[in-house]
This record gives sequence, structure tokens and C-alpha cells, in this order.
Amino acid sequence: MTTLTTSAQAQTAASVRVPLELVVLDMAGTTVLDDGVVERAFERAANRTGVAAHLPWPEALAYVRETMGQSKLDVFTHLANGDTAAAAEATAAFEVAYAELVEEEGVEEIPGARETIESLRGAGLSVVLTTGFAPVTRDAILRALGWEQLVDLALSPADVGRGRPAPDLVLSAVLRTGTSSVAAVAVVGDTASDVQSGLRAGAGLAVGVLSGAHDQETLEASGAHAVIESVAALRELPAFQWPAS
Repeated sequence: MTTLTTSAQAQTAASVRVPLELVVLDMAGTTVLDDGVVERAFERAANRTGVAAHLPWPEALAYVRETMGQSKLDVFTHLANGDTAAAAEATAAFEVAYAELVEEEGVEEIPGARETIESLRGAGLSVVLTTGFAPVTRDAILRALGWEQLVDLALSPADVGRGRPAPDLVLSAVLRTGTSSVAAVAVVGDTASDVQSGLRAGAGLAVGVLSGAHDQETLEASGAHAVIESVAALRELPAFQWPAS
């Protein structure tokens, strides 16, 4: 599988050669197949609450796409012109809508995601899933996939303080897994916010994947050390020392 890199960032990462201890993986679009479910849940929530009624829906949807990976509450706060009560109502409506869509359509992993996670943990690495979803939605997805015991930990913005692109999710993963250094962390996601969160935390390796919301140009512009087709290609990256399985 082809690995695409941004030369300066990739060379910097390759020169560090820090043995990895922790891999922080995004959920929707990175390890969990999205297929437009998040956008449709946003649309249902907006229609039911009127939170974005002041905007043409295409404009609101463009903002949703731009901010994929960020806290859903933060996104709705913007769409609600800063009205935090309306944003909270819309966020709750989003969680309901997403659960409905999962019930109606089911949920699937990105091909190779489980195998990759099992391989990483089998090599002695900690693996933490992070998401912009509320814990109730996150946990429903994990149950639907049978992933409750697959990873060391799964974190939402509500667990740590701020959502992406702030570094809180990554830094909390470091603290809760006892990882020795942020330089020993790889952060992987399908959005610019995922990459920015990793870089702001000081992660040694920030990887974009093309299986979700953002394209190669967007991920490279966000500062990704590498851009790969999907999480299944993660261990092919030569930039860091991957433990032998």
C-alpha cells in the first residue's frame, strides 16, 4: 500500500527514532467506517432543533465537514451563534440521531482496523481510541463492534476537558496509560483536527489516513508527518521503531 509523506515533517519524525509505547486512534473515519453517518446525524439534529436555521444547510454542512473530529458540542455552539443552551440541546439530538442511524444501518470497522489494533497490542503497545462523540455514543459503537475489551481505553471530550484540536485527549491518554513520553506516542486520524491535536500534544508521530473526512492535501497542510491510505497500513511506516510482534 502506498505511503505518502510530507518531506520536512517526515524527515523530522524519522530522525527522532523514539520507540513507540502508545498509539492514539480516532474512531469515525479512522477505525470505524463512517459512510456519511456523522453528516446525516448532524442534519437530523439540526432539523429537529433548528440550531442552524439562520444558515443555508449547505453552508452549515460545509462547516460540519471542515470541523470533523472536533467536539460535537463545540461544532453546534458555532452553528447556534454561541447559544450554549441551544448547542447542548442539538448535541443531545445528534447523539440520539447517531444511535438511530447505527440501529437502522449497523456499524462496521474500517477494513483491517481490528487486526491492526490486535497487532499493536500484541507487540506491547498501549492503544487508546479517541472521539468527538459523547461517551454514550462512543460506548454504543464499541458494543456494536464487540470492541469493549479490544483497546486499553476509549476517551471523549467529556472525559478530559477539551475536544480536538486541543491536545487534551492525547495528553490524557499518555497520563492514563503511564506512557513515559509524548515523543513515544503516535496519533492517527482522518481529519486535520486529529493531526493538530497530536502535534499540539507533542506526539512523536502524527499520521493522517485517507479513509474518512479529509483528503491528502488537507491532512498534509495540517502538518501530518505521514498520510496513508488507512489504519491497516500503519505498521508499514518506517519513521519510528515499531516493536516486533
